[in-house]
Amino acid sequence: MIPPIADNFVAGETAPEAIERALELDGRGVGTILNLLGEHYERPGPAAEDRDAYVRVIEDLDDAGVEACVSIKPSQLGLDVDESTFRSNLDAVAETAAERDAFVWIDMEDHETTDATLDAFEDLAREHEWCVGVCLQANLKRTRKDLARLIDVPGKFRLVKGAYDEPEDIAYTRKSRVDEEYRELLRYAFANRNRGVGVGSHDPAMIEHASALAAEHGTDFEIQMLMGVRESAQFDLAADHTVYQYVPYGDRWLSYFYRRAAERRENALFAMRAALGV
Repeated sequence: MIPPIADNFVAGETAPEAIERALELDGRGVGTILNLLGEHYERPGPAAEDRDAYVRVIEDLDDAGVEACVSIKPSQLGLDVDESTFRSNLDAVAETAAERDAFVWIDMEDHETTDATLDAFEDLAREHEWCVGVCLQANLKRTRKDLARLIDVPGKFRLVKGAYDEPEDIAYTRKSRVDEEYRELLRYAFANRNRGVGVGSHDPAMIEHASALAAEHGTDFEIQMLMGVRESAQFDLAADHTVYQYVPYGDRWLSYFYRRAAERRENALFAMRAALGV
């Protein structure tokens, strides 16, 4: 059982609890991105188990009549085993999603996984158009080139600031510089495509910036935020925008909860404010 405070950020330990959360959000005009907690499997067995769990939850969501996405970490599907294991497992999940008219997000992990993740996304997006999406991190210096490479790929991308502590030679480390880069990436994205842009941010200034760019260019976009963080703002924004909430679930909730609080100071502040209702 997930204790108080932590249950503000994790939907439960089981898929039915997560689907119940998705149904609640759907009733309030907010979409759901379900993430079964798990990562960095070094053996094929656990990766295959989570692959099968994602297949089942996609089927269960469809049967329940709720429109929701899933989001998967590459190391959860076996990237730490080898790339072929990862690709095989991801292909199986994406195939089910395509059959059920569902959607799969591929999360981004540290910089050592970027190439394998983007290659898998591009191949799947061309095979199953507009069925998959990928996360791009503004703190990585390479991301402008990655975004340019993917701008015409028929899949979505979620722009985030980035939560991993990366080396200074490959990443921007000052918050002001990351914010500047995030703004530039948004400008490029909205100017060069008319759909498939996800704004993964709790920063009101960035959301306002994205809204202005969308109005200027006539681009459809969606706002994505974490469960338990600025939820009242999520419901308010849903009156005028497409909003998705990233909803983790599973029995590995403890490490997720502490990591979210520890990754960055602003994450800890968001968690504290959400818990206190301020």
